[in-house]
Amino acid sequence: MNSSSAAKAAIRAALHLLCWLPAAWLFYLAATDGLGANPAEALLRSLGDWALRFLCVALAVTPLRQWLHWPQLAAYRRMLGLYTFFYATLHWLAYVVFDMGLDWAGIVADLPKRPFILVGTLAWLVLLVLAVTSIPALVRRLGGRRWQKLHRAVYAVAALAVLHFLWMRAGKNHFGDVWLYGSILAALLLARVVWAVQRRRLRVAAR
Repeated sequence: MNSSSAAKAAIRAALHLLCWLPAAWLFYLAATDGLGANPAEALLRSLGDWALRFLCVALAVTPLRQWLHWPQLAAYRRMLGLYTFFYATLHWLAYVVFDMGLDWAGIVADLPKRPFILVGTLAWLVLLVLAVTSIPALVRRLGGRRWQKLHRAVYAVAALAVLHFLWMRAGKNHFGDVWLYGSILAALLLARVVWAVQRRRLRVAAR
């Protein structure tokens, strides 16, 4: 292994460690009664927060790669997207286990009653499709262009996630974090649109 490959492997290992730390810390707090008076709710909310944070970081990779002229960042986008799915899955499972006690009939009945649960579940299902189609064999089968088009659905996930968060916080009239995440994700979407327009203009000019 040459020095460049060793450096990439070290960066990837360090990034994996950093991505695992929030989950490890939360489960440590859960095991040591460090989540407060309502540990189930604290764990559920914290996992949702981390899913949103990882979504923001994953979506930030492309604009940062373009602005910093650092194409190597693209190698970590898939990893960060999968960790977004990982934390979103833990968040959804916390709802299924702690809120609903694995009562699947109750879960089906709960979805139309609480729209923020329905929207959050839709966001998770889209992430599930994106995670499954990130398997290298499926990427090759879909082809690069079709794969890229499919994975633009991550922006729909962002919109659904913010709506889920907004409706969830509406009951407590606490919107500070909603506007924060919403502004970050809107800025990242705008950056993606600006980049796409600029790239199209360059292609037209090059003809």
